[in-house]
Amino acid sequence: MMGGMRAVVQRVSSASVVVDGVTVGAIDEPGLLVLVGVTHTDTPEQAARLAAKLWGLRILSGEKSCSDVGAPLLVVSQFTLYGDTRKGRRPTWQAAAPGPVAEPLVETVCAELRGLGAHVETGVFGADMKVGLTNDGPITLILDV
Repeated sequence: MMGGMRAVVQRVSSASVVVDGVTVGAIDEPGLLVLVGVTHTDTPEQAARLAAKLWGLRILSGEKSCSDVGAPLLVVSQFTLYGDTRKGRRPTWQAAAPGPVAEPLVETVCAELRGLGAHVETGVFGADMKVGLTNDGPITLILDV
């Protein structure tokens, strides 16, 4: 499979996203903070697979998943997950999909999660976001679908 959506998943006690001094998304109970990166060849089917994986991922307390306990997810678009740092000191972003490709796919992840019954909070696509979190464990995973 070429490409593949990428997510950094953190088990959190709480997390929030602030844009221009205003909290635009927050979870104040145990759940997952999900940073989602999209590359040029990603598809809605991959977005649906990522959502299903996130909903069923058993990394909450007691090896439970969000689906087991109704835990919330805060989903934030993150094009820098496809930064290439192999050459020089300045990352390149060629592997990251442009906004018109990436935004609908991140929205699809959120819509699919909501369709599964998840409470989903989000950031603002393309905004300068301040993400705050309390990592619980700490547990941080990288998912590629």
